[in-house]
Amino acid sequence: MLQSIIADFQQHLWLYLSIPFISGFIGYVTKVIAIQMMFAPMEFKGIRLFGIPLGWQGIVPRKAEKMATVAVELMTSKLIRPEEIFARLDPKRIAKEIELPMMAAAAEITREVAQEYQPGLWEGMPEFARKRLIRRVQAKAPEIVEHIMTEVQKDVVHYFDIKHMVISNLLKDKRLLNEIFKKVGKQEFKFFSNAGFVFGFGIGVIQMVCWVLFKQPWMLPAFGGFVGFFSDWIALQMMFRPLRPKKIMGVTIQGLFIKRQNEVAADYAALISKQLLTSRNMMEELFSGTHSDRVIELVSRHVKQEIDLQAGIVRPLVVYAMGGEKYQRLKEQVATRILAQLPETMKHVESYAEDAMDIRNTLVTRMQQLTPEEFEGMLRPAFKEDEWSLIIVGAVLGFLVGEMQILFML
Repeated sequence: MLQSIIADFQQHLWLYLSIPFISGFIGYVTKVIAIQMMFAPMEFKGIRLFGIPLGWQGIVPRKAEKMATVAVELMTSKLIRPEEIFARLDPKRIAKEIELPMMAAAAEITREVAQEYQPGLWEGMPEFARKRLIRRVQAKAPEIVEHIMTEVQKDVVHYFDIKHMVISNLLKDKRLLNEIFKKVGKQEFKFFSNAGFVFGFGIGVIQMVCWVLFKQPWMLPAFGGFVGFFSDWIALQMMFRPLRPKKIMGVTIQGLFIKRQNEVAADYAALISKQLLTSRNMMEELFSGTHSDRVIELVSRHVKQEIDLQAGIVRPLVVYAMGGEKYQRLKEQVATRILAQLPETMKHVESYAEDAMDIRNTLVTRMQQLTPEEFEGMLRPAFKEDEWSLIIVGAVLGFLVGEMQILFML
């Protein structure tokens, strides 16, 4: 019996030796497919049968809103607060940074509004008087911005919704969310694929021995399915467990993702600060976000107050000459024009704001201080419930490859 087994092994040596390699290949391919299924396709691909969706959408794009919510909850509770980053901005410095573009805009707005509401009066004014009025408006425009920024800093949450900004930007560009997860977990995904081959090869050696001894057709698909299932499951566990360093037989082990906390923090902070928590996105949220109506009211109030202040003691005469209703419309028009110009003007602040807010270094420092449990929460919870679907797909693919193996082995 033993001699016949040895003779059969020698006769089909290369065929039998291919079993561990095919098993390793199954382990590797199922991991690569699992990783692809995390990120692609961006939109649902498939059909609906009796109302039931049959198809697939990448876990990260499909869970975009949930993942964005998890990210922003972690960000605002543990990493960075809007009040903190806005407090780092100096309203006087902002006023200085936008002084030139704001003065140009103020001059244009003054001419346009004056010609619109009092064309005859404006044209009849001496040149020096027109210049003086424009200079007075120009001198006050940066001050208005300074007052507005000071007031925003006093109650940031009232005027700025960081959660809406982060979630809306991530939902608007799901590729950015994919990029964040791919960049943050690049080492783990590489390990995930390589580990699939190692585990698959090891199980394949056992599979080869069992085939040589028993030659049961069900073995190959069964082992293939087991390789796809077990290698997916164990590789995922090794990425995140144990959370804290443990010594086993003198060797210290820890989840690979958790162990790379400092490196991951740097990658995450670089992406977030360059593409998400940017001064441009913040200004857009301020002037066109969920609380923009409050900012509009704030700007209008300051502009109208400044117009009344500039009119001074002659205000009754101005109101009489123009009419009260027309004077109010003039103030509204000036406020509207300045508000429309502000987002473009504020772009001149971006370089200063990036340096002053120092978001990247703040994120790196705070992320490195997170506990392992909090750090795991950055990457895993939002798609943890879908891990089993990836594992099952791996098992099915392994089973199918095992079925194909039978054609060569029998």
